[in-house]
Amino acid sequence: MLGLKLPTDPRWVNIVEKNIDEILTDHAFCEQKAASTAISLIVTFPEYPDLINEMVALSREEMGHFKMVHDRILARGKTLGKYRKDEYVIELMKFFPKGGDRTTQLVHRLLYAALIEARSCERFRLLSEELEDKELAEFYRKLMVSEAGHYTLFLKFARKYGDRKTVDAKWEELLAYEAEIMKKLGTKETVHG
Repeated sequence: MLGLKLPTDPRWVNIVEKNIDEILTDHAFCEQKAASTAISLIVTFPEYPDLINEMVALSREEMGHFKMVHDRILARGKTLGKYRKDEYVIELMKFFPKGGDRTTQLVHRLLYAALIEARSCERFRLLSEELEDKELAEFYRKLMVSEAGHYTLFLKFARKYGDRKTVDAKWEELLAYEAEIMKKLGTKETVHG
């Protein structure tokens, strides 16, 4: 369903289990960034009312997810760690050239967002199936379902606002590029790394 060209090595969960606090901190920041992306789309592309309506709802949902993750961190007797850059997203954002008309810029941003959500969904599925902590596994199962909905939402809008054939070709190229990025990642207790 997700179309990812390179699945995550299941051994990544072993890395995560050795430092749950790190994955939770990284996950919290991912949720913040997802909310920020939705807000940025609202600010940058106000001429798309249907997009605006969905992004308002999405930003609320993502901040709700942030709170859920933050509450888990606090329940573990920890505090939110320092912000960290997401190597995966930094590399991913190099794919499309900067510039272009507004529609092209919007489509590119929507495709990036769709892929980030797809990879998050795939990683959350793995956590839900492989974590020894069954309560945490169930937590990630619920979030996985939500991430799948976000992935399809962004892809739907990209196809709506751009030429479907062109968007689908760009999506396939982006998926192939992302698979190359993933070959270098999977060694850290981060959502995408």
